[in-house]
Amino acid sequence: MEIIDAIILGIIQGLTEFLPVSSSGHLELGKAILGDNSLPEESLLFTVVLHFATALSTLVVFRKDVWDIIKGILKFQWNEDLQFITKIVLSMIPAVAIGVFFEEELEQLFGGNILFVGCMLIITAILLFLADKAKDTNKKVSFKNAFIIGISQAIAMLPGISRSGATISTSVLLGNDKTKAARFSFLMVVPLIFGKIAKDIMSGDLTYESQNFTSLSIGFVAAFIAGLFACTWMIALVKKSKLGYFAIYCIVVGIIAIVVSLLNS
Repeated sequence: MEIIDAIILGIIQGLTEFLPVSSSGHLELGKAILGDNSLPEESLLFTVVLHFATALSTLVVFRKDVWDIIKGILKFQWNEDLQFITKIVLSMIPAVAIGVFFEEELEQLFGGNILFVGCMLIITAILLFLADKAKDTNKKVSFKNAFIIGISQAIAMLPGISRSGATISTSVLLGNDKTKAARFSFLMVVPLIFGKIAKDIMSGDLTYESQNFTSLSIGFVAAFIAGLFACTWMIALVKKSKLGYFAIYCIVVGIIAIVVSLLNS
């Protein structure tokens, strides 16, 4: 992979992991536009590295929250921090189940299927339009809400469905505070990313060649820096109910992807 391609894909991943426009969908579109000809194993390694970078950027942005949660858990009391972790675990169940039982079927959708990505982006746009119209509250994410949001996260494993868009929209439509919804959405994915990385490493699916080090490193740095910016920006946008702009963007990109796919078929 060329260095410029690594930078572009790293920035795409870093921005779209947090902005509600589907990181997986944009990575598929980006690879198609750049003519990515890497082997599946090499492509998987690069994608894993980029996701690791955005997970770290999440921990940096929410470092105070993470540290407070760790200190709360160490008290060994049923406090707010332990309850929050329990909600995170609940939210992970649907995605883990999909990943365990339907991994092969899911991976088949990640093969440059631009038509599918375009359709899913339009669905993402509809979710964002609905969430943007919801009234803000002071309600916290409940245990039941956490599981429902987790179902949205599982559905967002489809390329073109924005994970942050789906989870934040679901949380807001359930009547939760927008800032708390964004915080929960960004933190709930971190254990899943680290878990997926550990699984790929232990399964031997990842292959590494020394000549890929430069591209991997540059892609990692690009995704990390873009992730820091996008995560901070997204929190401010959710507070101000600015998701409608991303909905319009998803519709435009989705339509373009569908038209291009049909023209090339």
